[in-house]
Amino acid sequence: MLLFMAFLMVIVWGSAFTLVSIGVKYISPLWLVTYRLIIGAIIVIIYVKFKGLNLPNIRDKRWIWYFAMGLIGMVIPFFLLSTGQVIIDSGLTAIMVGTMPLITVILAHFFTNEKLSITKIIGFIFGFIGIVILFLPSDFSIEITENWFSQLIIIIAAFCYAVTTIIAKRAPDTPATIGACMMLICAATACLFVALLTGFPSSMPPLLGILTAFGLGVGSTAFASILLLYIIDQTGPSTVAKINYFVPLASVIFGVIILDEILSIRIFIAFVIILIGMFISQIKKSKAL
Repeated sequence: MLLFMAFLMVIVWGSAFTLVSIGVKYISPLWLVTYRLIIGAIIVIIYVKFKGLNLPNIRDKRWIWYFAMGLIGMVIPFFLLSTGQVIIDSGLTAIMVGTMPLITVILAHFFTNEKLSITKIIGFIFGFIGIVILFLPSDFSIEITENWFSQLIIIIAAFCYAVTTIIAKRAPDTPATIGACMMLICAATACLFVALLTGFPSSMPPLLGILTAFGLGVGSTAFASILLLYIIDQTGPSTVAKINYFVPLASVIFGVIILDEILSIRIFIAFVIILIGMFISQIKKSKAL
């Protein structure tokens, strides 16, 4: 069951790169994030009510935890990624976001009981190498750093994702569905407030932009939030980090299917290297650092 949920997580997160790259062509980054969060929040609220569940009282301290998770894990990184992808293509974005698993296992070593080991470090480095092989452009040169600011904010987004997995592990015990609902309500409210300060959009987005925002809200926001909190609760931040190495592969597949991108041999090489890295990281014999 957990393996199946991890597979679903890869699919919904993998689709986000492609959908965001389409959405920012029609909707400003801030409003794209706002739309997806509001749609995601509405869907999860409806699901919670359908299941007959109740949210905690507003005075419950868990609201503070999930407000922090909504802000750090959704509002800030969603906006940074959307802004960065206006200039940076999805491939280079995937490399930058690929630092998230490495950041996660380091933070987990200090803030959870998931300690680093030599094999775990080597395994995650292999995973990152796989992502680099997958997305590094063939005409790589120093000029690739010209858009350093956009690249920097994408790395900051990856750091935010890593921090969120640690917060989720340390947060008070809460069912994944309730936690996702609280997180999305807080994130949507905060993002809408900021978006309204910039003024309403001057016109209605085209149909493709609306469909993109809806797809992001349903899959990569609502559904993914529930999956994320469930997997962290059942396993821990390191498992989510491992899952993240397969997300770029899924994004490439979506690019091939939706954007008619070329299926390259590098995809298969990267997949094998990432699998090797995950196998190495599972070896338990080495001592924790």
